[in-house]
Amino acid sequence: MQKNDNYEKSKVKANRLINESSPYLLQHAYNPVHWHPWGDQAFQKAKDEDKPVFLSIGYSACHWCHVMAHESFEDDEIAKIMNENFINIKVDREERPDIDDIYQRACQLLTGNGGWPLSVFLTPDQKPFYVGTYFPKHSRYGMPGLGTILNQLNEAYKTRRHEIHSAIGEFMEALCNSSTDTHVPSEKITIDRSLLDEAGVGLIQMGDATYGGFGQAPKFPNPSNLLFMLRYYDIAGINRIKEFVFFTGDKMAAGGIHDHIGGGFARYSTDQRWLVPHFEKMLYDNALLTQLYAELYQISGSEKYLQIVKHTLDYVIREMTSPEGGFYSALDADSEGEEGKFYIWSKKEIIDALGDKTKSDIFCDYYGITDGGNFEGRNILNVTVSIDSLSQRYGKQHLEIERIIKDSSDRLFELREKRIRPGRDDKILTAWNGLMISGFAKGYRVTNEKKYIDCAINAINFIETKIASSANDRRLRRTYKDGMAKLNAYLEDYAFYINGLLDIFEVNSKTEYLEKAIAYTDFMLQHFWDSSEGNLFLTSDDHERLIIRTKNLYDLAVPSGNSMVAYILLKLYHLVLREDYLEKAEQIMKSAAKAASENPFGFGQLLISIYLYLKRPIEIVIIEKSASQQEQNTEPQMISWLNKQFIPNGIIARLKDDSELIKLQKFSFFKGGDSKVQKGNRPEYAFVCKNFTCSLPIYTVEELEHHIRR
Repeated sequence: MQKNDNYEKSKVKANRLINESSPYLLQHAYNPVHWHPWGDQAFQKAKDEDKPVFLSIGYSACHWCHVMAHESFEDDEIAKIMNENFINIKVDREERPDIDDIYQRACQLLTGNGGWPLSVFLTPDQKPFYVGTYFPKHSRYGMPGLGTILNQLNEAYKTRRHEIHSAIGEFMEALCNSSTDTHVPSEKITIDRSLLDEAGVGLIQMGDATYGGFGQAPKFPNPSNLLFMLRYYDIAGINRIKEFVFFTGDKMAAGGIHDHIGGGFARYSTDQRWLVPHFEKMLYDNALLTQLYAELYQISGSEKYLQIVKHTLDYVIREMTSPEGGFYSALDADSEGEEGKFYIWSKKEIIDALGDKTKSDIFCDYYGITDGGNFEGRNILNVTVSIDSLSQRYGKQHLEIERIIKDSSDRLFELREKRIRPGRDDKILTAWNGLMISGFAKGYRVTNEKKYIDCAINAINFIETKIASSANDRRLRRTYKDGMAKLNAYLEDYAFYINGLLDIFEVNSKTEYLEKAIAYTDFMLQHFWDSSEGNLFLTSDDHERLIIRTKNLYDLAVPSGNSMVAYILLKLYHLVLREDYLEKAEQIMKSAAKAASENPFGFGQLLISIYLYLKRPIEIVIIEKSASQQEQNTEPQMISWLNKQFIPNGIIARLKDDSELIKLQKFSFFKGGDSKVQKGNRPEYAFVCKNFTCSLPIYTVEELEHHIRR
């Protein structure tokens, strides 16, 4: 929980947030503001007292949320105005994406942008009449002060309420029209290669040819777009596309957004060059970027990408994994009340820490550290000095330079661990855990390090025992903390977790993972599907009723639930041959395909689904015979080769013995498993299927490659 250093808790008793589990809400439990959690009690109080509602939405790792809290919510003067004239509600956007989605849409309609903290003024029936993001305590830089806004809106609500209600009518009509992201009738859309061509060309034109990535500042990694571009390269063979993704990956890895000392990536860069990070670290970024760098390794075979994968996953194991096996949500940007303080070094600190001038010179040259430190004010320099040039400059072999850099990094990490750490949001979200399960599965494939698959399986066991419904009805909860799971899961929770189950099934093909994926999928389609538009709502049909029921098809920091559902339905169709899965995948893709081709920046995951649909999967089954203990410690040759290949349209099953193949034959993908069992002494054999036709048994890597590449 983040410490608020500007006031003492003893000055004010706890408000109603003290009974919540969200770290973000608990950060505000001792504010002098009389905060309420979202719920009927707060809105009934607003009705009874005839007061408007002030809704504040944020999350625990949000720097500007902390700033607004310190400036205003810990201020007695502002708190007095809020308490006397408003019913005040705090919401953790990560726990309640449904509430956040509605009022972010409102903010976009009214102001043209959004973000956090989100500040919304509502009537007691939850309808917005004024909305913004961060407000300073006092007016400055053209921004109205919160105190001024509170007084003006209080006066308007008391004396000009007819004007507010008139505006709300128009506002609600626009908000209802925005509740779904696309409106093109699906029957008018054809899913063909031209959609990918238009999107691929569009993305490369949007790309920053100087620094990589998309846009200027702030700059986000947007891994879904980069992952799609690798797939477009696979289908189109355009080297410029591939080179742009590698260029972007290199720039991100070299810049300040990447924690070179401790591993992991920050949420975004505050500048165009990836140099100055916004220091918060989110689980979802590290899950998706792990997958990106694993694929860069599969394509290139370059060790540097493998090291980034391992460094990132080791960071998640060390700092983001609970003793129970689930993954925590985020690390704060701030420590000791200052953004980035945990990560900042002066050059003198580095020299003193390393105790050797030559070593410190080499280290500082490699990382571009000047007398101003690794962050000059807030300007980190990029990595511009190569190992080769350092070798020439200092007259040392490459391996020695690399060893000095590694040893120096290890020493600084050791010292950094003794600093006061950033706050950690230790709630566990099902959706983000699903993404991280996929990240660990991908990491295991390229590294063959058992600890990574163990982490993924432990997370699945955690979700199944702690978050899934005990009634065995395949209902999931959204969040878990302090021994309690709560809130009905959202579409993304089901979609990302199902995808994680399928990714684990590819590397450890136990029947239970596929069975669970099918069961959760059927539950999700039953409760989230909109048959009138051919896609899915954000919330289930038995969810709390809000002012609108929204949908989301945009893939931004994370994929949308709809885009991921299209992807998993396609994979499941090829595994179990259920036509309803294919039909629904086609409907989802058609509902957003036109928008995706015209504005590909916001539809990376949907385009990945369209790629899989158009290219069609290659289905690969590898069966391993029982091996001696010594042999069990090394990967069989075909598996080892396959895991290091970039086959983005591959659907893989890895079976530890013949008996698992026979158990799985109830699914179409594995039909006739008993007839495929080989009785010989070969340690492994495989089948490759394309267009519903399977090969004869394959016994060598050369044969396997021939059948996959032809």
